[in-house]
Formats: sequence, C-alpha cells, structure tokens
Amino acid sequence: MFQLSDPGQRTLLGIARESVHSFLQGSALALPEIESGELAELRALFVSIHSGEELRGCVGNLYPASPLFRSTGDCAISAAVGDPRFAPLALSELPNVTFEISVLSPMERIRDVSEIEIGEHGVLVAKGRHRGLLLPQVAPQYGWDRERFLEETCRKAGLNAQDWKDGATLSRFTAAVFSENHVYDSEILNVGPTTSTHT
Repeated sequence: MFQLSDPGQRTLLGIARESVHSFLQGSALALPEIESGELAELRALFVSIHSGEELRGCVGNLYPASPLFRSTGDCAISAAVGDPRFAPLALSELPNVTFEISVLSPMERIRDVSEIEIGEHGVLVAKGRHRGLLLPQVAPQYGWDRERFLEETCRKAGLNAQDWKDGATLSRFTAAVFSENHVYDSEILNVGPTTSTHT
C-alpha cells in the first residue's frame, strides 16, 4: 500500500495550512524548494478541510503539473475558497478547522473486479466525460462489497449504477490518508473532466 513518510506527511500538512493562511491574509508564501524525494514527485491528491465533523471544502487534482508539495498548496487554497458548495473560508475560521490530505498511488487498470480489495483500494470509474472516484476508506465505512462500491462510484460520476459493467474503464489505487488530528475520515469524491475536482 502506498505511504508517505511521517516527515513528509507533516510537511504537506504544514504547507496546506500555511498556504491557506497566507492566501487569506493576502501575503505571499515562500515555499521551500524541494527538488528530489517523495514530495517532488507528481502525485494525484485531494485536500479536505473539516470544521468539527463537517466537511468545509475538498478539492483534488488527478493530473498534477506541479510537484506534490506545490500541488498540495494549490489544492488547499482551492478547497478553502474555491469549492462552490461552501462559502469561502474566512481567516477567523482557520484556527478551528483541520486539514486532511489523501495522496494517491498511480492508477492501475482493473481487468476483473476481484482485483479490488475492500479497505485497500480506491476506485476510479470513467465513461465518456464522466469520472467518479471513491477513496479506499469509503467502502469499509459503509459496509459495501465490491459491486456496491462500483455502483456508488458510478452514481458519483453521474452514471447509471450498472454502467461499470457497460463500457466503463475501471482503475484502482491505494492512498496515503493523513490529517492534522489523525482522524481518517471517509470522503466520496467526484472527479469531473477538469483537473481540479470537488467532493
């Protein structure tokens, strides 16, 4: 299963919070230049912001053009002020929210649904311009089996529940999920045709 080191996790969480803080107060954040190692890789990720038990914003990028440490800052800012389901985060709210990051492993095409291990793999369903993604922690949270997992992914993509059997491309992945309070909340993510996506 894909993992990031503990120092890497702490660095990305710090970048997420400091990027949002700097953006909200109108100042520029000078990120450290990381030229090698795990944080310099191109990785898909999602940044979620929680206020207590409630989601406050979530944006991700499946096709990053920047290294992981930079994509983290960009997605964190977008989650704070660019998720259309929520009002933009105010600077006064920042001390009361927590950041959670999910860094995805590379996608692997699924030839047979038996290749999906519940609790280990997340799923991406793609058909035409429709894409839906669920993180690995979602299925065990709700007690879903493989078929229900795929049906719910299709629904989140705006497809019929059974479209995973009819011409859809299925991929699996693992994810390193970590948060400031170490609560591994389940997120259901919609992945649209653009690079930035919302839950």
